Amino acid sequence: MNLRLGNLLSPFRIIVFSYIAAMFLFSLLLYLPVSAQPGVNVSYTEALFTSVSAVSVTGLTVVNVSETYSAAGVFFLAAAIQLGGIGVMTLGTFVWMVLGRKIPLSQRMLIMVDQNQIAFSGLVSLMRGILLVALMIEIIGALVLGTYFLSYFDTAFEAYYQGAFGALSAFTNAGFDVTGESLIPFADDYFVQLVNILLIFAGAIGFPVLMELKAYFASKDRSFRFSLFTKVTTATYFIVFAIGVIGLWIFEKNAYYEGFSWHKQLFFSLFNSATARSGGLATMDVSQLTLASLLFLSALMIIGASPSSVGGGIRTTTLAVMFLTIKSFAMGRRDVKVFGREIHEEDRQKAFIVLSAFVVGLFLAIILVSAFEHSSELELMAIIFEVSSAFGTCGLSMGITSSLTLPSKITLMMLMLIGRVGLVAFLFSIRGKEKQSRYKYPTERIIIG
Repeated sequence: MNLRLGNLLSPFRIIVFSYIAAMFLFSLLLYLPVSAQPGVNVSYTEALFTSVSAVSVTGLTVVNVSETYSAAGVFFLAAAIQLGGIGVMTLGTFVWMVLGRKIPLSQRMLIMVDQNQIAFSGLVSLMRGILLVALMIEIIGALVLGTYFLSYFDTAFEAYYQGAFGALSAFTNAGFDVTGESLIPFADDYFVQLVNILLIFAGAIGFPVLMELKAYFASKDRSFRFSLFTKVTTATYFIVFAIGVIGLWIFEKNAYYEGFSWHKQLFFSLFNSATARSGGLATMDVSQLTLASLLFLSALMIIGASPSSVGGGIRTTTLAVMFLTIKSFAMGRRDVKVFGREIHEEDRQKAFIVLSAFVVGLFLAIILVSAFEHSSELELMAIIFEVSSAFGTCGLSMGITSSLTLPSKITLMMLMLIGRVGLVAFLFSIRGKEKQSRYKYPTERIIIG
């Protein structure tokens, strides 16, 4: 009996169940009458969808947050975003440390799975560092934006309230807003956009990268070496970001951008490239972009952020390993090398499994939502965009979320859950117990490609 229970409650399944439990808990809190504005009725489906979107730090909504939720509702929403952004196990570890208790081996295993780590060493200090760095970045962002917003809002309370929620949403890449219009009111304010871009970068680049940067600046030893993970994920993240900026400018310079000044074109491209990687905030109505740009943004949302970050998608390292493996194969090499290191064969296999599973899941979800909505060709792009946004936990939308039927909303909620816990963790959670084969068949080659 204990053996069966142990198999059922594997670390991967516990992580998935923890996020599901958190989503249902916050759905109940957001469903409470105290969470809604006077005279506003929130259905449980709306509360559940908002909760799933918040805990998965996606940002897709079926209601207008500023018009629907009271101060209590916004507080519950912010708590869900914070929990989802930093991670269930990070906050759980914080509670253990506050209580002065030693972190048991089982808890360390959960931390390792939740943060996508491959070793037990330094996990507790990593969790402590992640929490402190995240809170420090959010506080600095809140103070900078809040102080700047004093010129926008009538009271200091409103300015710092907007600044605090905005900094939380940008850093966690949650994509929620309490303005009612995302960042569209700041479409011409480059300072607000730049601060939000930096906060999105900080959340999406990966917590291990932030911790290594902290160690680098704190170290007096100039021979400090960054890990291969930091080098690969940082290089890939900013290369894709640069490609996004250039691509969006090329696709829109004679379309939506036509007649805009060069600096307005630049910032539209910069912000859209940054937010499409998991941010979900918007300075414009993305439905006005060309078909090429919408497909391009969908690809950016599918790539997503870095592993062990607040973002989703296939992740930057998956893209990098896949590209490097294809390059090595084309050059006739069996090994894959980068930055003076060789990538482990298991990691290469895992990258292609993640990509394959993501593509299959993406197409299946597009087909399901299209069937549920009885969509025409004109609606197909909006569905592709919506599904990519949910699976990549981005939050950008062409405005169809609230009009979707219940089966489509359930499909999106499933995608947001899988996107938050990560495809690897999700696949391990549904995988059966590994069995050793008692015999082997003769090996035979088959034709591939």
